[in-house]
Amino acid sequence: MPESLLIIEDERLLGAELCGELASSGWDAVQAFDLAEAERFLFERNLEPLVVLSDMNLPDGNALDLLEKVRGRGVGGEWIFLTAYGGIPESVRALKLGAFDFLEKPCELERLQIVVAGAKRSALAQRRLRDEERMRGSRYSPQAFIGHSQAAREVRDMLERLSKVPFSGLVITGETGTGKGLMARILHNAGPRASAPLIEVNCAALPRDLMEAELFGHEAGAFTGAKGRRRGLIEQANGGTLFLDELGELELDLQAKLLKAIEDHRIRRVGGERELEIDLQVIAATNQALEQRVAEGAFRADLYHRLAVFRLEAPALRDRKEDLEDLLPVLIQEFNARSGHRVETVPPVVWSRLSAYHWPGNVRELRNLVERCVLLADGPVFPERWLHLGEAASATEAPLWGVVDEDRICLPLDGSVSLDGMECAILTEVLRRNSENVSLSARVLGTTREKLRYRVQKYGLKVSD
Repeated sequence: MPESLLIIEDERLLGAELCGELASSGWDAVQAFDLAEAERFLFERNLEPLVVLSDMNLPDGNALDLLEKVRGRGVGGEWIFLTAYGGIPESVRALKLGAFDFLEKPCELERLQIVVAGAKRSALAQRRLRDEERMRGSRYSPQAFIGHSQAAREVRDMLERLSKVPFSGLVITGETGTGKGLMARILHNAGPRASAPLIEVNCAALPRDLMEAELFGHEAGAFTGAKGRRRGLIEQANGGTLFLDELGELELDLQAKLLKAIEDHRIRRVGGERELEIDLQVIAATNQALEQRVAEGAFRADLYHRLAVFRLEAPALRDRKEDLEDLLPVLIQEFNARSGHRVETVPPVVWSRLSAYHWPGNVRELRNLVERCVLLADGPVFPERWLHLGEAASATEAPLWGVVDEDRICLPLDGSVSLDGMECAILTEVLRRNSENVSLSARVLGTTREKLRYRVQKYGLKVSD
């Protein structure tokens, strides 16, 4: 199907000649004789030309004014201006408004065809980018947080509210696997910074000695191995959103530097001499009780209060089990599309077992379960065989494993026990052997007392100190 091209030219013979020439090249060319008619084409008849070829000065005004109005309404397309007389100020204004080119009359038709072809390629690329942004926006709209429970409705309502305001800081709390990352992507892609980058940082995954250089960047020679300049993750997020996952794992000295960067809107690369301005919104996520860590001195109070302008809680799946009715079909459809299977029916016994399960791994565990069952299904029925929900109803109840000897425990790897369940079992056994002493158990496990204390509270384990 030919693409639309709008020609705005008050000289009728020249306009007709241009229409004929460009129509022979495969364009659906439409001519307007003044700005008023062009506005009717663009705003009333919803013509979406890929390229606009316009005279600069028309009987009812300057075409640059129309271009400014078009850009203000977010209408796409490349503009090429033709004029017999035009000064430098007009050329500068045209380029500032995003005009593709500025040509003087008379212009050879061969050259004009080349310029129009270039404008077409540019406009098609811009259209693809806009389409991708729309698809990403629809994928990560507030409705992407699925569920009809009261908790899910409250989360969606808050996501819709926050996506409409230019907030500077937000803390998302909740257990592992509840969808904190999804909520951060929704807030970015549905918000005013959607066209800017979203940079995700897992604070628990980056090595301590590299964290500062990763966040703030570095100059060549700043440390051993720094052979060149590198932009940090904060700098890469400039204009967009910085998502700090597992914020509670960030060391205290880096917390102070991060706070300064957020407060001053400036950063300095490691080994750098000058400061760089930044403009971003920060979303932090954690499964730790940051208020308690602040009280214990393990997290800076000023950074917490700076980021917690808004707070959002991701509800656990066990607290909204009615949402299984919405989540399960969506996940089945997703993995059907990936695998080519056609699982369509969920037996009552499967629904009963899913509803009775405690879901220590939350939606992430449900997603893994659906993937396993769909990939191993032999027909259109969702198989009960591969549910692997045989462990206790909660991670703190009696586990299906045993102690091999005084230095080892046995954990099943057949999928019947979740990662949280395994972690809980290990911690329970280590605490038991060390008389529920947190400090001693932390030394045995090679971790800090604060990290172990958090997990003790997460699983509700018994301790003596």
